[in-house]
Amino acid sequence: MLSSLQKSGELRPALLLALLVGISFFAGLGSAPLFDVDEGAFSEATREMLASGNYLTTYLNGHPRFDKPVLIYWLQLLSVKTFGLNEFAFRFPSAAASAIWAAALYRFTRNELGRKTAFLATLFMVLSLQVTIIAKAAIADGLLNCCLAVTMFAVYKHYRTGSPASRFLAFAAAGLGVLTKGPVAILIPGAVSFLFFIQQGMLKNWFGTVLNIRAILLFLCIVMPWYTLEYLDQGMAFVEGFLFKHNVNRFSSSLEGHSGSLFYYFPVLLIGLMPFTGMLFTTLFNLKNLLREPLNRYLLIWFSFVFLFFSLSGTKLPHYMIYGYTPLFILMARLFGEVKKPRLQVIWPLLFLLLFAALPLLIPVAAARIEDLYILTVLRSALRLTGTIHTILLAGAALLIAALQFVPALSSRSRLVAESLVFCLCINLYLMPLAARLLQEPVKEAALLSKKEGYKVVMWKVYYPSFLLYSQSFAEKRAPEKGEIVLTTVKHLERLENPELLYSKHGIVLVKNNEMRPRP
Repeated sequence: MLSSLQKSGELRPALLLALLVGISFFAGLGSAPLFDVDEGAFSEATREMLASGNYLTTYLNGHPRFDKPVLIYWLQLLSVKTFGLNEFAFRFPSAAASAIWAAALYRFTRNELGRKTAFLATLFMVLSLQVTIIAKAAIADGLLNCCLAVTMFAVYKHYRTGSPASRFLAFAAAGLGVLTKGPVAILIPGAVSFLFFIQQGMLKNWFGTVLNIRAILLFLCIVMPWYTLEYLDQGMAFVEGFLFKHNVNRFSSSLEGHSGSLFYYFPVLLIGLMPFTGMLFTTLFNLKNLLREPLNRYLLIWFSFVFLFFSLSGTKLPHYMIYGYTPLFILMARLFGEVKKPRLQVIWPLLFLLLFAALPLLIPVAAARIEDLYILTVLRSALRLTGTIHTILLAGAALLIAALQFVPALSSRSRLVAESLVFCLCINLYLMPLAARLLQEPVKEAALLSKKEGYKVVMWKVYYPSFLLYSQSFAEKRAPEKGEIVLTTVKHLERLENPELLYSKHGIVLVKNNEMRPRP
Protein backbone atom coordinates (compact mmCIF):
# COMPACT_ATOMS: atom_id res chain seq x y z
CA MET A 1 0.00 0.00 0.00
CA LEU A 2 2.75 2.44 0.97
CA SER A 3 4.78 1.61 -2.15
CA SER A 4 1.78 2.21 -4.41
CA LEU A 5 1.20 5.58 -2.71
CA GLN A 6 4.85 6.47 -3.16
CA LYS A 7 4.75 5.56 -6.84
CA SER A 8 1.65 7.66 -7.41
CA GLY A 9 3.11 10.63 -5.53
CA GLU A 10 0.30 10.51 -2.99
CA LEU A 11 2.22 9.47 0.12
CA ARG A 12 3.38 12.92 1.23
CA PRO A 13 0.07 14.74 0.71
CA ALA A 14 -1.80 11.82 2.30
CA LEU A 15 0.45 11.89 5.35
CA LEU A 16 0.12 15.66 5.58
CA LEU A 17 -3.67 15.45 5.44
CA ALA A 18 -3.63 12.70 8.07
CA LEU A 19 -1.51 14.95 10.31
CA LEU A 20 -3.91 17.86 9.78
CA VAL A 21 -6.89 15.62 10.59
CA GLY A 22 -5.14 14.63 13.82
CA ILE A 23 -4.51 18.26 14.74
CA SER A 24 -7.94 19.58 13.74
CA PHE A 25 -10.20 16.72 14.87
CA PHE A 26 -8.38 14.83 17.62
CA ALA A 27 -5.90 17.17 19.35
CA GLY A 28 -7.26 18.21 22.75
CA LEU A 29 -10.41 16.17 22.17
CA GLY A 30 -10.98 15.57 25.87
CA SER A 31 -9.31 18.65 27.34
CA ALA A 32 -12.37 20.92 27.65
CA PRO A 33 -15.66 20.38 29.52
CA LEU A 34 -18.69 19.52 27.44
CA PHE A 35 -20.57 22.51 26.05
CA ASP A 36 -24.23 23.04 26.83
CA VAL A 37 -26.82 22.60 25.61
CA ASP A 38 -26.18 20.07 22.84
CA GLU A 39 -22.99 18.30 23.95
CA GLY A 40 -24.32 18.03 27.47
CA ALA A 41 -27.68 16.66 26.32
CA PHE A 42 -26.26 14.02 23.95
CA SER A 43 -23.64 12.86 26.45
CA GLU A 44 -26.00 12.74 29.42
CA ALA A 45 -28.53 10.75 27.37
CA THR A 46 -25.74 8.27 26.60
CA ARG A 47 -24.79 8.09 30.29
CA GLU A 48 -28.40 7.37 31.24
CA MET A 49 -28.51 4.69 28.54
CA LEU A 50 -25.43 3.10 30.07
CA ALA A 51 -26.81 3.36 33.62
CA SER A 52 -30.24 1.96 32.77
CA GLY A 53 -29.19 -0.72 30.30
CA ASN A 54 -32.02 0.44 28.00
CA TYR A 55 -30.32 0.62 24.61
CA LEU A 56 -33.53 1.28 22.67
CA THR A 57 -34.97 4.56 23.98
CA THR A 58 -32.86 7.55 24.97
CA TYR A 59 -33.68 9.43 28.16
CA LEU A 60 -32.53 12.81 29.43
CA ASN A 61 -32.96 13.71 33.09
CA GLY A 62 -35.17 10.63 33.41
CA HIS A 63 -37.56 11.64 30.59
CA PRO A 64 -37.71 10.23 27.02
CA ARG A 65 -35.62 12.24 24.56
CA PHE A 66 -36.99 12.06 21.02
CA ASP A 67 -34.75 14.75 19.51
CA LYS A 68 -32.58 12.37 17.46
CA PRO A 69 -32.48 8.68 16.49
CA VAL A 70 -30.21 6.25 18.22
CA LEU A 71 -27.01 5.66 16.19
CA ILE A 72 -24.88 8.44 17.69
CA TYR A 73 -25.83 7.29 21.20
CA TRP A 74 -24.83 3.71 20.40
CA LEU A 75 -21.46 4.89 19.10
CA GLN A 76 -20.91 7.11 22.13
CA LEU A 77 -21.87 4.19 24.36
CA LEU A 78 -19.31 1.95 22.65
CA SER A 79 -16.70 4.69 23.01
CA VAL A 80 -17.49 5.17 26.71
CA LYS A 81 -17.19 1.43 27.32
CA THR A 82 -13.80 1.56 25.59
CA PHE A 83 -12.31 4.81 26.96
CA GLY A 84 -14.32 5.45 30.11
CA LEU A 85 -16.87 8.09 31.09
CA ASN A 86 -15.03 11.22 29.97
CA GLU A 87 -15.09 14.01 27.41
CA PHE A 88 -12.72 12.21 25.03
CA ALA A 89 -15.00 9.20 24.84
CA PHE A 90 -18.13 11.25 24.15
CA ARG A 91 -16.42 13.24 21.39
CA PHE A 92 -14.45 10.44 19.77
CA PRO A 93 -17.29 9.12 17.51
CA SER A 94 -17.74 12.58 15.97
CA ALA A 95 -14.01 12.95 15.35
CA ALA A 96 -13.77 9.46 13.83
CA ALA A 97 -16.81 10.05 11.61
CA SER A 98 -15.36 13.38 10.48
CA ALA A 99 -12.07 11.67 9.61
CA ILE A 100 -14.03 9.21 7.43
CA TRP A 101 -15.87 12.18 5.91
CA ALA A 102 -12.49 13.73 5.00
CA ALA A 103 -11.25 10.43 3.52
CA ALA A 104 -14.43 10.07 1.44
CA LEU A 105 -14.05 13.65 0.19
CA TYR A 106 -10.44 13.04 -0.80
CA ARG A 107 -11.18 9.76 -2.57
CA PHE A 108 -14.15 11.07 -4.53
CA THR A 109 -12.39 14.28 -5.59
CA ARG A 110 -9.20 12.43 -6.53
CA ASN A 111 -11.12 10.01 -8.74
CA GLU A 112 -13.11 12.78 -10.42
CA LEU A 113 -10.67 15.70 -10.55
CA GLY A 114 -7.19 14.50 -9.61
CA ARG A 115 -5.13 14.43 -6.44
CA LYS A 116 -4.11 18.12 -6.39
CA THR A 117 -7.73 19.23 -6.31
CA ALA A 118 -8.50 16.44 -3.84
CA PHE A 119 -5.78 17.66 -1.49
CA LEU A 120 -7.08 21.23 -1.55
CA ALA A 121 -10.74 20.23 -1.10
CA THR A 122 -9.85 18.07 1.89
CA LEU A 123 -7.61 20.79 3.32
CA PHE A 124 -10.50 23.27 3.11
CA MET A 125 -12.79 20.82 4.87
CA VAL A 126 -10.39 19.77 7.63
CA LEU A 127 -9.21 23.24 8.64
CA SER A 128 -12.35 25.35 8.13
CA LEU A 129 -13.67 26.97 11.29
CA GLN A 130 -17.11 25.38 11.52
CA VAL A 131 -15.94 21.90 10.59
CA THR A 132 -13.05 21.87 13.04
CA ILE A 133 -15.53 22.77 15.80
CA ILE A 134 -18.32 20.38 14.80
CA ALA A 135 -15.87 17.49 14.26
CA LYS A 136 -14.95 17.60 17.95
CA ALA A 137 -18.48 18.07 19.27
CA ALA A 138 -20.27 15.24 21.06
CA ILE A 139 -23.38 15.64 18.88
CA ALA A 140 -24.83 13.93 15.81
CA ASP A 141 -23.71 16.34 13.08
CA GLY A 142 -20.22 15.00 12.39
CA LEU A 143 -21.70 11.56 11.82
CA LEU A 144 -24.59 12.91 9.75
CA ASN A 145 -22.25 14.88 7.48
CA CYS A 146 -20.15 11.77 6.97
CA CYS A 147 -23.27 9.81 5.93
CA LEU A 148 -24.48 12.64 3.68
CA ALA A 149 -21.13 12.98 1.93
CA VAL A 150 -20.84 9.24 1.26
CA THR A 151 -24.45 9.14 0.02
CA MET A 152 -24.02 12.09 -2.33
CA PHE A 153 -20.70 10.85 -3.71
CA ALA A 154 -22.18 7.41 -4.35
CA VAL A 155 -25.22 8.94 -6.08
CA TYR A 156 -23.01 10.84 -8.50
CA LYS A 157 -20.81 7.84 -9.18
CA HIS A 158 -23.90 5.77 -9.94
CA TYR A 159 -25.11 8.50 -12.31
CA ARG A 160 -21.77 8.52 -14.11
CA THR A 161 -21.01 4.80 -14.22
CA GLY A 162 -24.27 2.99 -13.51
CA SER A 163 -22.46 0.99 -10.84
CA PRO A 164 -24.89 -1.14 -8.76
CA ALA A 165 -22.39 -1.09 -5.89
CA SER A 166 -22.56 2.71 -5.80
CA ARG A 167 -26.34 2.60 -5.62
CA PHE A 168 -26.23 0.15 -2.72
CA LEU A 169 -23.61 2.29 -0.98
CA ALA A 170 -25.83 5.38 -1.38
CA PHE A 171 -28.85 3.62 0.13
CA ALA A 172 -26.79 2.12 2.97
CA ALA A 173 -25.18 5.46 3.87
CA ALA A 174 -28.58 7.16 3.70
CA GLY A 175 -29.97 4.49 6.03
CA LEU A 176 -27.23 5.16 8.56
CA GLY A 177 -27.94 8.88 8.20
CA VAL A 178 -31.63 8.30 8.96
CA LEU A 179 -30.55 6.36 12.06
CA THR A 180 -28.37 9.35 12.98
CA LYS A 181 -30.66 12.34 12.47
CA GLY A 182 -33.82 11.30 10.71
CA PRO A 183 -35.48 12.31 7.41
CA VAL A 184 -32.94 15.02 6.50
CA ALA A 185 -30.55 12.21 5.49
CA ILE A 186 -32.87 11.21 2.64
CA LEU A 187 -34.38 14.64 1.98
CA ILE A 188 -31.10 16.21 0.82
CA PRO A 189 -29.86 13.34 -1.40
CA GLY A 190 -33.38 12.74 -2.76
CA ALA A 191 -34.12 16.37 -3.62
CA VAL A 192 -30.64 17.15 -4.99
CA SER A 193 -30.46 14.04 -7.17
CA PHE A 194 -34.03 14.67 -8.43
CA LEU A 195 -33.18 18.23 -9.45
CA PHE A 196 -29.89 17.15 -11.03
CA PHE A 197 -31.41 14.31 -13.04
CA ILE A 198 -34.17 16.66 -14.26
CA GLN A 199 -31.53 19.18 -15.32
CA GLN A 200 -29.71 16.41 -17.18
CA GLY A 201 -32.95 15.31 -18.88
CA MET A 202 -32.77 11.92 -17.14
CA LEU A 203 -35.85 11.88 -14.93
CA LYS A 204 -36.70 8.32 -15.99
CA ASN A 205 -33.23 7.20 -14.87
CA TRP A 206 -33.79 8.86 -11.48
CA PHE A 207 -36.96 6.87 -10.87
CA GLY A 208 -35.16 3.72 -11.98
CA THR A 209 -32.41 4.45 -9.47
CA VAL A 210 -34.48 5.30 -6.42
CA LEU A 211 -37.16 2.63 -6.98
CA ASN A 212 -34.70 -0.25 -7.09
CA ILE A 213 -36.25 -2.96 -4.90
CA ARG A 214 -33.01 -4.47 -3.61
CA ALA A 215 -31.58 -1.07 -2.68
CA ILE A 216 -34.80 -0.12 -0.90
CA LEU A 217 -34.75 -3.40 1.01
CA LEU A 218 -31.16 -2.71 2.09
CA PHE A 219 -32.22 0.73 3.31
CA LEU A 220 -35.20 -0.70 5.20
CA CYS A 221 -33.07 -3.43 6.80
CA ILE A 222 -30.85 -0.71 8.27
CA VAL A 223 -33.58 1.71 9.31
CA MET A 224 -36.72 -0.22 10.21
CA PRO A 225 -35.62 -2.45 13.13
CA TRP A 226 -34.93 0.45 15.51
CA TYR A 227 -37.80 2.65 14.29
CA THR A 228 -40.25 -0.24 14.61
CA LEU A 229 -39.08 -1.26 18.07
CA GLU A 230 -39.06 2.38 19.23
CA TYR A 231 -42.63 2.86 18.05
CA LEU A 232 -43.72 -0.36 19.77
CA ASP A 233 -42.00 0.82 22.95
CA GLN A 234 -43.14 4.47 22.99
CA GLY A 235 -46.15 4.56 20.66
CA MET A 236 -47.49 7.89 19.42
CA ALA A 237 -45.28 9.79 21.88
CA PHE A 238 -42.35 8.85 19.65
CA VAL A 239 -44.17 9.84 16.43
CA GLU A 240 -45.30 13.18 17.86
CA GLY A 241 -42.01 13.96 19.62
CA PHE A 242 -39.57 12.88 16.91
CA LEU A 243 -41.36 13.11 13.58
CA PHE A 244 -43.63 16.10 14.16
CA LYS A 245 -41.90 18.22 16.82
CA HIS A 246 -38.26 17.70 15.89
CA ASN A 247 -38.64 17.38 12.11
CA VAL A 248 -41.84 18.83 10.63
CA ASN A 249 -42.10 21.62 13.19
CA ARG A 250 -38.45 22.57 12.75
CA PHE A 251 -39.22 23.64 9.21
CA SER A 252 -42.69 25.09 9.74
CA SER A 253 -41.94 27.08 12.92
CA SER A 254 -39.19 28.31 15.19
CA LEU A 255 -38.29 25.53 17.64
CA GLU A 256 -36.85 26.42 21.06
CA GLY A 257 -36.34 30.05 20.01
CA HIS A 258 -33.90 29.24 17.19
CA SER A 259 -35.27 31.67 14.61
CA GLY A 260 -33.66 34.06 12.18
CA SER A 261 -34.22 36.14 9.07
CA LEU A 262 -34.02 34.96 5.47
CA PHE A 263 -30.40 36.19 5.44
CA TYR A 264 -29.40 34.25 8.57
CA TYR A 265 -26.93 31.98 6.77
CA PHE A 266 -24.99 34.68 4.93
CA PRO A 267 -22.87 35.62 7.99
CA VAL A 268 -22.75 31.92 8.95
CA LEU A 269 -21.02 31.19 5.63
CA LEU A 270 -18.60 34.10 5.96
CA ILE A 271 -17.52 33.03 9.44
CA GLY A 272 -17.90 29.26 9.13
CA LEU A 273 -15.62 28.95 6.09
CA MET A 274 -12.72 30.86 7.67
CA PRO A 275 -9.85 31.01 6.93
CA PHE A 276 -10.99 30.23 3.37
CA THR A 277 -13.86 32.75 3.12
CA GLY A 278 -12.14 34.53 0.23
CA MET A 279 -12.47 31.36 -1.88
CA LEU A 280 -16.26 31.59 -1.49
CA PHE A 281 -16.25 34.86 -3.41
CA THR A 282 -13.93 33.38 -6.04
CA THR A 283 -16.47 30.60 -6.48
CA LEU A 284 -19.40 33.00 -6.77
CA PHE A 285 -17.56 35.11 -9.36
CA ASN A 286 -16.96 32.02 -11.52
CA LEU A 287 -20.44 30.49 -11.42
CA LYS A 288 -20.99 30.89 -15.15
CA ASN A 289 -17.88 28.87 -16.00
CA LEU A 290 -18.67 26.24 -13.37
CA LEU A 291 -22.10 25.52 -14.86
CA ARG A 292 -20.54 24.03 -17.99
CA GLU A 293 -19.70 20.68 -16.37
CA PRO A 294 -22.15 18.11 -14.93
CA LEU A 295 -20.13 17.54 -11.74
CA ASN A 296 -20.05 21.25 -11.01
CA ARG A 297 -23.80 21.51 -11.62
CA TYR A 298 -24.37 18.61 -9.24
CA LEU A 299 -22.26 20.26 -6.55
CA LEU A 300 -23.94 23.64 -7.04
CA ILE A 301 -27.42 22.09 -6.80
CA TRP A 302 -26.32 20.31 -3.62
CA PHE A 303 -25.10 23.51 -1.95
CA SER A 304 -27.96 25.66 -3.26
CA PHE A 305 -30.65 23.28 -2.05
CA VAL A 306 -29.19 23.17 1.47
CA PHE A 307 -28.79 26.95 1.57
CA LEU A 308 -32.30 27.72 0.31
CA PHE A 309 -34.09 24.99 2.25
CA PHE A 310 -32.65 25.96 5.61
CA SER A 311 -32.95 29.68 4.86
CA LEU A 312 -36.69 29.11 4.42
CA SER A 313 -36.92 26.87 7.49
CA GLY A 314 -38.55 28.32 10.60
CA THR A 315 -35.83 26.88 12.85
CA LYS A 316 -32.32 28.09 12.08
CA LEU A 317 -29.08 26.85 13.61
CA PRO A 318 -25.55 27.60 12.34
CA HIS A 319 -24.53 23.96 11.91
CA TYR A 320 -27.33 23.25 9.42
CA MET A 321 -25.24 25.00 6.76
CA ILE A 322 -22.47 22.43 7.11
CA TYR A 323 -24.70 19.98 5.21
CA GLY A 324 -23.87 22.03 2.11
CA TYR A 325 -20.18 22.65 2.79
CA THR A 326 -18.80 19.49 1.17
CA PRO A 327 -19.67 20.51 -2.42
CA LEU A 328 -18.39 24.03 -1.70
CA PHE A 329 -14.99 22.68 -0.68
CA ILE A 330 -14.68 20.82 -3.99
CA LEU A 331 -15.73 23.85 -6.04
CA MET A 332 -13.36 26.09 -4.10
CA ALA A 333 -10.51 23.64 -4.70
CA ARG A 334 -11.25 23.57 -8.45
CA LEU A 335 -10.95 27.35 -8.60
CA PHE A 336 -7.86 27.76 -6.43
CA GLY A 337 -5.73 28.39 -9.52
CA GLU A 338 -8.10 31.15 -10.63
CA VAL A 339 -7.37 33.40 -7.66
CA LYS A 340 -5.78 36.54 -9.10
CA LYS A 341 -4.64 38.13 -5.82
CA PRO A 342 -4.06 35.25 -3.36
CA ARG A 343 -2.60 37.56 -0.72
CA LEU A 344 -5.98 39.22 -0.31
CA GLN A 345 -7.45 35.85 0.75
CA VAL A 346 -5.95 36.27 4.22
CA ILE A 347 -7.94 39.40 4.99
CA TRP A 348 -10.77 37.38 6.55
CA PRO A 349 -8.72 35.33 9.03
CA LEU A 350 -6.63 38.39 9.86
CA LEU A 351 -9.73 40.41 10.72
CA PHE A 352 -11.08 37.52 12.80
CA LEU A 353 -7.89 37.11 14.84
CA LEU A 354 -7.39 40.84 15.30
CA LEU A 355 -10.98 41.23 16.48
CA PHE A 356 -10.43 38.62 19.20
CA ALA A 357 -7.01 40.09 19.99
CA ALA A 358 -8.79 43.37 20.75
CA LEU A 359 -11.17 41.79 23.28
CA PRO A 360 -9.49 43.43 26.31
CA LEU A 361 -10.33 46.77 24.69
CA LEU A 362 -13.78 45.83 23.39
CA ILE A 363 -15.16 44.11 26.51
CA PRO A 364 -15.34 47.27 28.69
CA VAL A 365 -17.15 49.06 25.87
CA ALA A 366 -19.68 46.23 25.57
CA ALA A 367 -20.06 45.90 29.35
CA ALA A 368 -21.06 49.56 29.64
CA ARG A 369 -24.11 48.77 27.50
CA ILE A 370 -25.14 45.52 29.21
CA GLU A 371 -27.74 45.37 31.97
CA ASP A 372 -28.09 41.58 32.29
CA LEU A 373 -26.09 40.73 35.43
CA TYR A 374 -25.10 37.25 34.25
CA ILE A 375 -23.77 38.47 30.90
CA LEU A 376 -22.03 41.34 32.66
CA THR A 377 -20.36 38.89 35.07
CA VAL A 378 -19.24 36.69 32.17
CA LEU A 379 -17.76 39.71 30.40
CA ARG A 380 -15.89 40.74 33.54
CA SER A 381 -14.54 37.22 33.89
CA ALA A 382 -13.53 37.25 30.22
CA LEU A 383 -11.65 40.47 30.85
CA ARG A 384 -9.72 38.78 33.67
CA LEU A 385 -8.95 35.73 31.52
CA THR A 386 -7.69 37.84 28.63
CA GLY A 387 -5.12 40.57 28.76
CA THR A 388 -1.73 41.46 27.36
CA ILE A 389 -0.65 37.87 26.71
CA HIS A 390 -3.96 37.16 24.99
CA THR A 391 -3.52 40.15 22.69
CA ILE A 392 0.11 39.36 21.94
CA LEU A 393 -0.72 35.73 21.13
CA LEU A 394 -3.54 36.43 18.68
CA ALA A 395 -1.99 39.53 17.17
CA GLY A 396 1.24 37.57 16.76
CA ALA A 397 -0.64 34.78 14.97
CA ALA A 398 -2.22 37.36 12.65
CA LEU A 399 1.21 38.90 12.00
CA LEU A 400 2.64 35.45 11.21
CA ILE A 401 -0.13 34.75 8.71
CA ALA A 402 0.50 38.12 7.08
CA ALA A 403 4.27 37.51 6.98
CA LEU A 404 3.82 34.14 5.27
CA GLN A 405 2.45 35.98 2.23
CA PHE A 406 5.89 37.44 1.59
CA VAL A 407 8.02 34.29 1.86
CA PRO A 408 9.18 33.70 -1.73
CA ALA A 409 10.32 30.14 -1.05
CA LEU A 410 6.75 29.02 -0.33
CA SER A 411 4.45 27.91 -3.11
CA SER A 412 0.84 29.11 -3.03
CA ARG A 413 -0.28 25.70 -1.76
CA SER A 414 2.40 25.55 0.95
CA ARG A 415 1.47 29.06 2.03
CA LEU A 416 -2.19 28.04 2.22
CA VAL A 417 -1.36 25.05 4.41
CA ALA A 418 0.83 27.11 6.76
CA GLU A 419 -1.57 30.03 7.24
CA SER A 420 -4.65 27.82 7.69
CA LEU A 421 -2.78 25.63 10.18
CA VAL A 422 -1.84 28.69 12.25
CA PHE A 423 -5.49 29.76 12.25
CA CYS A 424 -6.67 26.26 13.22
CA LEU A 425 -4.21 26.06 16.10
CA CYS A 426 -5.44 29.40 17.45
CA ILE A 427 -9.02 28.10 17.42
CA ASN A 428 -8.39 24.62 18.81
CA LEU A 429 -5.61 25.21 21.28
CA TYR A 430 -6.56 28.64 22.57
CA LEU A 431 -9.95 30.19 21.73
CA MET A 432 -12.14 27.12 22.21
CA PRO A 433 -10.44 26.14 25.51
CA LEU A 434 -10.83 29.77 26.62
CA ALA A 435 -14.58 29.63 25.85
CA ALA A 436 -14.87 26.32 27.71
CA ARG A 437 -13.03 27.70 30.72
CA LEU A 438 -15.29 30.72 30.81
CA LEU A 439 -18.69 29.13 30.13
CA GLN A 440 -18.49 25.45 31.05
CA GLU A 441 -15.81 24.99 33.69
CA PRO A 442 -18.08 26.49 36.41
CA VAL A 443 -20.89 24.08 35.51
CA LYS A 444 -18.55 21.10 35.71
CA GLU A 445 -17.01 22.24 39.00
CA ALA A 446 -20.44 22.88 40.56
CA ALA A 447 -21.57 19.43 39.41
CA LEU A 448 -18.51 17.71 40.86
CA LEU A 449 -19.06 19.54 44.16
CA SER A 450 -22.69 18.38 44.17
CA LYS A 451 -21.61 14.81 43.49
CA LYS A 452 -19.01 14.92 46.27
CA GLU A 453 -21.42 16.39 48.82
CA GLY A 454 -24.41 14.32 47.72
CA TYR A 455 -26.55 17.37 46.94
CA LYS A 456 -29.96 16.95 45.35
CA VAL A 457 -30.05 19.97 43.05
CA VAL A 458 -32.85 22.02 41.52
CA MET A 459 -32.10 23.91 38.29
CA TRP A 460 -33.83 27.26 38.41
CA LYS A 461 -33.98 29.56 35.38
CA VAL A 462 -31.10 27.64 33.75
CA TYR A 463 -30.67 24.44 31.76
CA TYR A 464 -27.27 22.71 31.82
CA PRO A 465 -27.50 19.02 30.83
CA SER A 466 -23.76 18.63 31.37
CA PHE A 467 -24.41 19.28 35.07
CA LEU A 468 -26.44 16.05 35.13
CA LEU A 469 -23.59 14.16 33.50
CA TYR A 470 -20.84 15.41 35.80
CA SER A 471 -22.94 15.07 38.96
CA GLN A 472 -24.30 11.71 37.73
CA SER A 473 -27.72 12.57 39.09
CA PHE A 474 -31.03 14.05 37.98
CA ALA A 475 -32.14 17.61 38.69
CA GLU A 476 -35.62 19.07 38.61
CA LYS A 477 -36.23 22.30 36.69
CA ARG A 478 -38.53 24.40 38.87
CA ALA A 479 -38.68 27.06 41.56
CA PRO A 480 -36.82 25.88 44.69
CA GLU A 481 -38.40 25.14 48.05
CA LYS A 482 -36.91 25.97 51.44
CA GLY A 483 -33.67 24.15 52.19
CA GLU A 484 -33.08 22.97 48.61
CA ILE A 485 -29.81 23.33 46.73
CA VAL A 486 -30.23 25.53 43.66
CA LEU A 487 -28.15 25.85 40.48
CA THR A 488 -28.77 29.22 38.86
CA THR A 489 -26.98 32.38 37.75
CA VAL A 490 -26.09 35.54 39.62
CA LYS A 491 -28.87 37.55 38.02
CA HIS A 492 -31.48 35.44 39.81
CA LEU A 493 -29.90 35.59 43.27
CA GLU A 494 -31.78 38.75 44.24
CA ARG A 495 -35.03 36.83 43.89
CA LEU A 496 -34.00 34.48 46.70
CA GLU A 497 -34.24 35.46 50.35
CA ASN A 498 -31.00 34.99 52.28
CA PRO A 499 -29.36 32.39 49.95
CA GLU A 500 -26.35 30.52 51.31
CA LEU A 501 -23.62 30.58 48.68
CA LEU A 502 -21.99 27.18 48.14
CA TYR A 503 -20.17 27.83 44.86
CA SER A 504 -19.73 30.79 42.51
CA LYS A 505 -17.68 31.25 39.37
CA HIS A 506 -18.12 33.29 36.17
CA GLY A 507 -21.77 33.98 36.97
CA ILE A 508 -22.78 30.39 37.76
CA VAL A 509 -23.85 29.86 41.38
CA LEU A 510 -24.81 26.94 43.56
CA VAL A 511 -26.76 28.10 46.62
CA LYS A 512 -28.92 26.77 49.42
CA ASN A 513 -32.34 28.38 49.47
CA ASN A 514 -33.17 29.36 53.03
CA GLU A 515 -36.70 30.60 52.36
CA MET A 516 -39.87 28.82 51.29
CA ARG A 517 -40.13 30.30 47.79
CA PRO A 518 -38.19 32.76 45.64
CA ARG A 519 -39.54 36.27 45.47
CA PRO A 520 -41.52 37.10 42.31
